[in-house]
Amino acid sequence: MKTILVAESNDDWIGNFDGVETVDPRDYLSSPDAKSRGRTRVYNLSRSYAYQSMGYYVSLLAEARGERPMPDVTTIQDLSGSAAVRLIPQHLEELIESSFKGLSSDEFVLSVYFGQNLAKKYDRLAKELFNLFQAPLLQFKFTRRSKWRLRRASAVSLGNVPAHHRKFVADAAKKHFARGVSSRPKRKSMRYDMAILHNPAEGDLAPSDESALKKMVKAAAAEGINAELITRSDSNRLLEFDALFIRETTAVNHHTYRLARRAEAAGMVVIDDPISILRCTNKVYLAELLTRAKVPIPQTTIVHRRNADELAETLSYPCVLKRPDSAFSQGVVKAADADELQARLSEFFADSELVIAQQYMRTDFDWRIGVMDGRAMFACKYHMARGHWQIAKHGTESESKPQFGKAETIPVETAPRKAVATAVKAANLIGAGLYGVDVKEVDGQFYVIEVNDNPNLDSGVEDAVLREELYRRIMESFARRIEATKQT
Repeated sequence: MKTILVAESNDDWIGNFDGVETVDPRDYLSSPDAKSRGRTRVYNLSRSYAYQSMGYYVSLLAEARGERPMPDVTTIQDLSGSAAVRLIPQHLEELIESSFKGLSSDEFVLSVYFGQNLAKKYDRLAKELFNLFQAPLLQFKFTRRSKWRLRRASAVSLGNVPAHHRKFVADAAKKHFARGVSSRPKRKSMRYDMAILHNPAEGDLAPSDESALKKMVKAAAAEGINAELITRSDSNRLLEFDALFIRETTAVNHHTYRLARRAEAAGMVVIDDPISILRCTNKVYLAELLTRAKVPIPQTTIVHRRNADELAETLSYPCVLKRPDSAFSQGVVKAADADELQARLSEFFADSELVIAQQYMRTDFDWRIGVMDGRAMFACKYHMARGHWQIAKHGTESESKPQFGKAETIPVETAPRKAVATAVKAANLIGAGLYGVDVKEVDGQFYVIEVNDNPNLDSGVEDAVLREELYRRIMESFARRIEATKQT
């Protein structure tokens, strides 16, 4: 990917970098390079990012040309008002508090230059802020009352960098661009670049094991895609890629969703796309959607504080309660009677205003139908964990690993046709991405339990029938989607 640094000629103190072309803002705006469309990363270091300024138009026109500006216009807008303060996630608030706990002053200004701060002790915080607010030069003002809070965030131009910071900025830029050049050796035959986001710390709960991830990289190469495994700490490099494949457990209030949104806004191909994450990770939404579309589901009731007492008298027991954002059988419990129902609801209402109550259907296994591009790709039987009513049994804190039931994969063609058709119909209500639809079979009837974004793809399990062909089909879909974006 070509890299351009847009800066005023008077700001040449930052220096020159291998593999990076430096262009004056006026030259950039007046001389578009049609050949670089969609293959260029633009570092916008103009003197001002104010609305309709030169810097604003550099980022705006870079997006229009299919290039990847840093900062993009959305980030410029976020940093020009109060939106940035509202974007701070919980984990970052905790890091801010721990980073500044030893300060005697109640105000602190933190400068972040290409993800670095002059003081080493703020390295982690600087990198997290750089990952969240994608701009080369940033400044953050924090204040303390009962606790430390971000009060203002802004993008900084080269012209406003203090003289005694300039050598540090130039060195930080050199390190940043050197990483970009050396970190991803790319074979000339590759047409596109893909980031595969994963989290090694997820262990057994990861959507894909290490072997499956390697198969994905290999399958991508066969389709002309240079795939690289990245983690959340690499998110500042996101716009170097043409596509993002999320292989980390997703959630809305989570970096996976934020990265999906950022990638989609930049014109990248994204699976899971943010709309699919929003729809699939909320069981209340799914219940309403599937009911409206007349997709068969277990008898389902949305419970809130006002109807909880009344429902306790009318529900059949045992029943299943689900937090709206439950995953991997966590946040899903079974209530044997009205007393246990009320106790569990009290726990769940602490985190959510709504809870799903669902008819309990006892089965030895759940069907998992994998769907992509509107067609079924694999069919698995996920058996219940030994001595348990769910496919995953989560023990106490002292038991580090959950217990899973066995999985059995069969050709889609031999799976019950009605199960497959019902699953495909449910998945198509969400979108055209990659989904795993859980279906229960009771007395010859099939009921959708949920539609999952980010379905498991593990070596020897979901790929047991198609083997490498499963990953090839996924990467073929990516290649087709990327090609379509380049033609628009």
